[in-house]
Amino acid sequence: MRTKLQILSEDERAQIHERTLKVLAETGVRVDTTRGRKILKRTGAEVDSKNTVRFPRALVEELLRLAPREFTLGSRRPGWELRLGGGGCTLCADGTAPFVLDWESGERRSGTFNDWLTATRLSDALDEIGVYWCMVESSDRDDTIASLIDYWRDTFGNFSKHVQDSISTPEEAPWLLEVLQTVFGDQETIKKHHPFSFLLCPQSPLIIEETHTDAYLALTGWDIPVAVMPMPLMGATAPGSLISTILLGNCEVLATLCLIQAAAPGTPMIYAPALTIMNLHTGQYSAGGIENSLLGAATTEMARYYGLPAEASGFGTEHYVPSSQASFERALNALLPILSWPDILVGPGLLGGSTILSFEQLLFDVEVFRRGNQARRGIVSDRGKWLEDVIEQVKPGGNFLLEPSTVDAIHEGEWYVSQLGNHDSYEAWTAAGRPTLIEEIRAKVEQMIHTHLPLPLGEDVERELNSIKKRAAK
Repeated sequence: MRTKLQILSEDERAQIHERTLKVLAETGVRVDTTRGRKILKRTGAEVDSKNTVRFPRALVEELLRLAPREFTLGSRRPGWELRLGGGGCTLCADGTAPFVLDWESGERRSGTFNDWLTATRLSDALDEIGVYWCMVESSDRDDTIASLIDYWRDTFGNFSKHVQDSISTPEEAPWLLEVLQTVFGDQETIKKHHPFSFLLCPQSPLIIEETHTDAYLALTGWDIPVAVMPMPLMGATAPGSLISTILLGNCEVLATLCLIQAAAPGTPMIYAPALTIMNLHTGQYSAGGIENSLLGAATTEMARYYGLPAEASGFGTEHYVPSSQASFERALNALLPILSWPDILVGPGLLGGSTILSFEQLLFDVEVFRRGNQARRGIVSDRGKWLEDVIEQVKPGGNFLLEPSTVDAIHEGEWYVSQLGNHDSYEAWTAAGRPTLIEEIRAKVEQMIHTHLPLPLGEDVERELNSIKKRAAK
């Protein structure tokens, strides 16, 4: 049977829900967007003079009912799609680091467009990464609409799987929609295939902020899925206990869900709180804390409680280079979220509390995911796995090396065969010059950079995107 993980009991999940309904009805949530307050008031929420919105229990439960339990995220790549709620899990590389670990100098420096391009193409080349986030900021790009058009063209041109991103203002919405139509087709095609999803982050504690929320609301009518990702920090922007941090994140997700469903009933939504803990030494985010692993798995359990697709967070380290500390922190922080098996798992590739991009770390983390997937596979006891007849045939004192059943078991996944690291004798490793794992991974990164060719957009699409950019520049 598959390996089973349980962080929250059934009673604890039910209590989180009940206490969430109480907080939303009595304490409420500050909603900074005027449009959002109007939508919620029209739907039956209570709005006071301080922009606090309180949600009656019946309203929350009705709007929860409207959110789809299953839907598909599409892409440009033929034959690739991710069915959320369908039992699969894919990685989403961590995002928006301001810095890069330069592998030639070993120093931290600001990210550039070339760094962004390399990270995007590596993500496209790795089958385990099915969802795009912008991994690193490009310090050599400006913030004009024309530059934004370039960014979207480069994103869709270098990553052929699903893209999850956001826009900053409602004024950017028409440009995004025009780009999506150019790349993917008309409005009905986009509504049907969902090639783009929106990342929306309420502020903790208990605030639905204005700018990005209004930007998402400007896309109403296009059925664009939204991942709701508040980031409460236990002890700082969340109370000082793990269960209360889960409760607060749940309140923020459900409040935002209510707004999304009130604005456009049936909009696809992903349950995606990134629950974290405070570093008691600095007061900042403690990326390496093992408690983050528990919270990441709890996210999936609460999503499953509601029957909603889950986007959980894992990995994480406070160290700044690939190292022993980074390795054990990231592996331990990834394992429980992997075993909880969300639809999307966010986190590979960044060091130093998600501030430093490391190409080597991206491959390290994908290997952790592969091994975690094998751990989740569990002990298979299906018919034909017991092999009692083989034991009888080999007899005491024999061995099973040449048995056909052993070869079959290799092909059926009873072993995970790693492609990274040393798996040979000491003598063979010494004869090879005692290579390190970081050297091996760096060679693999360089090979992938030079050999992977992204799926081209096509001349007509490129021509139309250039035309959109010229209009934006005016």
